Amino acid sequence: MQTTDNYVVGIDLGGTKIAAALFDSKGEILNRERMETANARTAQEVVQRMVEMIRSVSQGRTLSGVGLASPGAVNSRDGIVLHGTNLPEWDNVPLKKWMGEALGVEVQVVNDANAAAWGEYVRGAGKGSENMVYVTFSTGIGAGIVLDGKMLLGTSSFAGELGHNIIDPNGPECSCGSSGCWETFASGTAIRDAALQLMQTRSSLITELAASQDEAASAKHVFEAYKQQDPVAVEVVDRAIHYMALGLANAVHTFNPDRIVIGGGVSKAGDLLFPALKAKTEQLVMKPYRGTYEIVPAGLRDDVGLIGAAALFHTS
Repeated sequence: MQTTDNYVVGIDLGGTKIAAALFDSKGEILNRERMETANARTAQEVVQRMVEMIRSVSQGRTLSGVGLASPGAVNSRDGIVLHGTNLPEWDNVPLKKWMGEALGVEVQVVNDANAAAWGEYVRGAGKGSENMVYVTFSTGIGAGIVLDGKMLLGTSSFAGELGHNIIDPNGPECSCGSSGCWETFASGTAIRDAALQLMQTRSSLITELAASQDEAASAKHVFEAYKQQDPVAVEVVDRAIHYMALGLANAVHTFNPDRIVIGGGVSKAGDLLFPALKAKTEQLVMKPYRGTYEIVPAGLRDDVGLIGAAALFHTS
């Protein structure tokens, strides 16, 4: 029988910073810390910093677990980060083993998209759903799937990599080496690149908006210009919504979710995005699927990785 005082530390590991937070059994944050990783030279150094942060943030409390969200490819079953961040020597790092031995506590490791998906499912916009697809539209497209109340990991714990579903074999080359992956059409980067391409021959408000904010043009400025009915922005956003919906329709047909939770920078477009995205997805799915799911914005914002990592030990 578990007591009500189940303290868990969640860690969100990024390429430039580590965030750690102590959670109580209700999922409330009691204490938090943040640290830069810039001058770490080895994987052991990064792990040692995380161990010190966990000891510091837990303030002497006995922990029932440590959950860790890491970017890149993660073998969650064995708690090994295989590769994929700009941290030093960050290949085949046995986080679960190293940290478990140092702390004497169970450690679970998932990739950051799965952590975000689980966080949204347990504490955020996915709460109450049974089958949920989480998609984050940002630099790339990340995703995580919860089926029948369980995180879908797959054989090597790489399941749910929807951003690399190929939707047009003749499409642009993707960073993964394939061509025509979903994220080359529907990510924040894809939206920016499509706008820059059109702006080589056409003028657009996007340029002025970016300049007035002293920023490089991005998807944010494309949506701001779209709001003002700028023709280039309208063309880019309408095309992006078509491709976003195409990928979501594939997810609906594959997983039959009751809820799709949308996060990432692009989701901040709010009402400029969601009504059109819902309508387009509904148009693209087969008839039996219509009305069987809802598309909602994510609820947890910047703490989603921390919350999701800690929620790996969610018991209620």
